[in-house]
Amino acid sequence: MASTYPPTSPLPLSGLSCPPPWIRAAPTRIGHLFPRLPGQSEYNRHLRDLAPALLTAAMWLARAVPTWWENLRLMDGTPVRCGAPKVTVDRSMLGEIAGYGRDVSHHAFYWGAKLMLITTTDGAVCAFSLAHPKELDERQQALHLLHVQDCAPGPAPIVCDKGFAGVGIENAAADLGHVLIRPVRQDEPAPGVEVFPSWLRQRIEAVIWTLKNQLGLERHAARTTEGLWARVCQRIVALNAVIWHNWLIGAPVKRSLIAYDH
Repeated sequence: MASTYPPTSPLPLSGLSCPPPWIRAAPTRIGHLFPRLPGQSEYNRHLRDLAPALLTAAMWLARAVPTWWENLRLMDGTPVRCGAPKVTVDRSMLGEIAGYGRDVSHHAFYWGAKLMLITTTDGAVCAFSLAHPKELDERQQALHLLHVQDCAPGPAPIVCDKGFAGVGIENAAADLGHVLIRPVRQDEPAPGVEVFPSWLRQRIEAVIWTLKNQLGLERHAARTTEGLWARVCQRIVALNAVIWHNWLIGAPVKRSLIAYDH
């Protein structure tokens, strides 16, 4: 386990987001740092076992950045695609968490899971969950996440999108002390003053883009539910570690991965 945990963290930052290329490249890149490196099957097995430790590390890093104490959070959900061909769907071991859902943002259907994120204003992920897209809709998944994980030191306004509209979710979030801030829907009366921070709403979209593209979440290559959860935790640990380190060194852009992704 000690030989597996350190190599898992730089994998999403290496540009080799899938385990086989990383396992082949690891001896030349970090082989001098470890007495022994695991093979692919051993790596995958240990990575699944390390998921609780990766989750703990990600939450510790989120609480170690100064923006954890800010009274504002961002929330959004995004699909995590797990396969497209019919034969993949029939034979996959992801059936516990993966299903057919609709990606409203891109007007497309997908087969996979739904990832819900709550972040600080600088992009540190302070709460997240995976859910079946048909068993829990976006609002139900968000409420479950707010109940089971602490996303802030206390009650905080949460900036989200129109998908979280509804009296039920707003009242349930208010019972927990959180106020949902979202744009007005077309079937609602327009407010007298525009108060929704559209520029701030784009930040969590940028966080999702970072996870999916620079950190390779779109190419997770998971084949089981446990493997998918471990790979999501792995990417979030890498993102939170970069933000935490950028705060330590005083980098101007806290979410920038440019210094680490090559």
